[in-house]
Amino acid sequence: MNKLDQVVSLIERNRISTAQVSDALGKAGVLNHFKALTRGYHKVGKVNYIYTHSGSNYDLHKQIQFVEEDSIVFVEGFDCDGKALLGELVAKYLLLYKKCKALIVSGLVRDAHSLVKEKYPIWSFGTTPLGCVNSPVQLTPSLEKNISLSQTKFEDGIIIADDSGVVLIEKEMTSADLIKKLEFMELQEDIWFYCIDTLKWSTYETICQKSYMKDTSLLPLILRRKLEEVDFYESK
Repeated sequence: MNKLDQVVSLIERNRISTAQVSDALGKAGVLNHFKALTRGYHKVGKVNYIYTHSGSNYDLHKQIQFVEEDSIVFVEGFDCDGKALLGELVAKYLLLYKKCKALIVSGLVRDAHSLVKEKYPIWSFGTTPLGCVNSPVQLTPSLEKNISLSQTKFEDGIIIADDSGVVLIEKEMTSADLIKKLEFMELQEDIWFYCIDTLKWSTYETICQKSYMKDTSLLPLILRRKLEEVDFYESK
């Protein structure tokens, strides 16, 4: 299993949240303005980047024929002027027939009543009744440059999406070190909840002072042993 698959498996198996992943990335990786259309989902997978532009989703329809199963489709719109990038038909095609895990739409979506009814895992900037046209539009050199930059950013990346938002792990961050940091984040959260729920410490004592590091005997044996194994990393 390569590092990308290892990271996806770890996050999916342990349901590691976007907040924890962002912490492991050094308070980075968050893609702003995304909101879950249907709440309660936790999705993680390799990014399949799709673009569309100039108020038309012609290029979107052309590209989605070739998306990979179990990927998370990231749709980015350029110069679409408040028009929805996709609606029920595209969502159904991608999620049901192409078996993608989720849709992350960097723009608006339409047919919200149907998307919510079907409980599709979609994150977007919001909704509108106004859709794009589906006729071909010529790409300008400026748009080609912007699209190329985005493709490079998302290539071989991983997206995690939950009720808090969306986080991107870029290719160069997918490493053994990241796996260790993610494991540490999980352990740290277990310790923090133990300190607050069982030891009845304040959040200041627990999070800021890390008083458990001064006397680890206060922690259960299993947490102490795990802490010894991952003490290479000190969270910020």
